[in-house]
Amino acid sequence: MKVRQDAWTEEDDLLLAETVLRHVREGSTQLNAFEEVGDKLNRTSAACGFRWNAVVRHNYDKALSLAKKQRKQRQRILGKDQGGKKRLLYTPPSPTISDIMVPHVQEEELELKSEVDTTNYEAAEEFVVAEALAPKTQLTPVTLETAMSLDAVIAYLESMNGRMLQAEVLKTENERLKLEIKGLKKRNEDLENKISHLEQNSGLMQEDYETLMNIMNRARKLVLLEEEERPATKFKMDRNGNLEKMAE
Repeated sequence: MKVRQDAWTEEDDLLLAETVLRHVREGSTQLNAFEEVGDKLNRTSAACGFRWNAVVRHNYDKALSLAKKQRKQRQRILGKDQGGKKRLLYTPPSPTISDIMVPHVQEEELELKSEVDTTNYEAAEEFVVAEALAPKTQLTPVTLETAMSLDAVIAYLESMNGRMLQAEVLKTENERLKLEIKGLKKRNEDLENKISHLEQNSGLMQEDYETLMNIMNRARKLVLLEEEERPATKFKMDRNGNLEKMAE
């Protein structure tokens, strides 16, 4: 019967982390690691699983990712037949009758009340009751799997929230670009109308210029014709040496 009720120490957390990483790296399961640590620290595997997911795991995310990569490399080396199967590194002792007695439930509840804060109490209580009311080999994997699936659900919801925020930003930006494109189209139409108007005015000015030039050419020709038709004035000198105009 596991009666450990003191708080977790740094050494306990380190042992838990090293054991979990070793099990993951060598192809075992985290549940098997929790059982090994629980037997070493005289704690339940559920308490170890809760401590790992609630506190310790966040400090070893990179190490856990590296251990999973090493496990995949090991599986590729050993082949699918050997490397693809989970192998348990630790075989826990068989549970005794005292492990599933009701008084044991009350004792474990009191132990965890001193270990966890008020915000995590309900989750810790579910682990303790599930561990005590059923055989360890049947209920413990389901309970811890549920706890780990909660982390996955939380991560999924956070990612969905991030995607929704990104979608809202993209939607707002799309609306802004639509308005900007609409304004540019209107401005383009106005400029095209101005260009068309200027082209029409330019054509009219060209016609007026050509008409004016034709009028000036005709006037010039008329002046030249009048000068050519007009007779030349003749002068003669009188006896005194003065010039006088001769009659035509």
